[in-house]
Amino acid sequence: MIDLHYWTTPNAHKVTIFLEETGLPYRIIPVNIGKGEQFTPEFLAIAPNNRIPAIVDHDPAEGEAPISIFESGAILLYLADKTGRFLAQDLRGRTETVQWLFWQMGGLGPMAGQNHHFRNYAPEKIPYAIDRYVNETNRLYGVLNKRLADRPFVAGAEYSIADMACYPWILPDAQGQDIGQFPHLQRWHASIKERPATTRAYDIVAQVNPNPGIRTDEERRMLFGQKAR
Repeated sequence: MIDLHYWTTPNAHKVTIFLEETGLPYRIIPVNIGKGEQFTPEFLAIAPNNRIPAIVDHDPAEGEAPISIFESGAILLYLADKTGRFLAQDLRGRTETVQWLFWQMGGLGPMAGQNHHFRNYAPEKIPYAIDRYVNETNRLYGVLNKRLADRPFVAGAEYSIADMACYPWILPDAQGQDIGQFPHLQRWHASIKERPATTRAYDIVAQVNPNPGIRTDEERRMLFGQKAR
């Protein structure tokens, strides 16, 4: 059994998509980040960066004590190795997948996240910041669109953890993008959206957090006002 410490964010959707695709048994442990539950000692013991998602695998391949993993990219790599699925086993295929996984972790996710913040959450609308991140998101959409021009999925012919990592971060309306300008990306996005496992993964959102959004100053402080202490 895998414990998935979860809230309804793009990074957490990556993991539910993988788990639903593979049928691995798991249970959701909600971590309400608007209430500060990511700062509890129990959660920090498995996720020292106080971010979701994190998992605890109670049945690791080595058959010993449970193992905990934080960071969504690391979780996807771990689960792919555990199951032998959605990550090519040959050197070149694995490298293709891993480099695009890292591209998402280092580029698409952080840049789109800043886009969301300055367009949707920042109390002061700063044109320079909005333009900076909307434009960078547009550039990244272009990179992915070009990549998908001659292949069905990000790493090639087969659906992989690279696709699972990128898909939740393609949110054109929230990111100020016209996905119609990126036809290959649009085709890819629609194909993943139609997968039954993706539907099941997103159905969890309504069960865990039926009213998403930031509604109070306290939620804003918990999400955007933290320092080291």
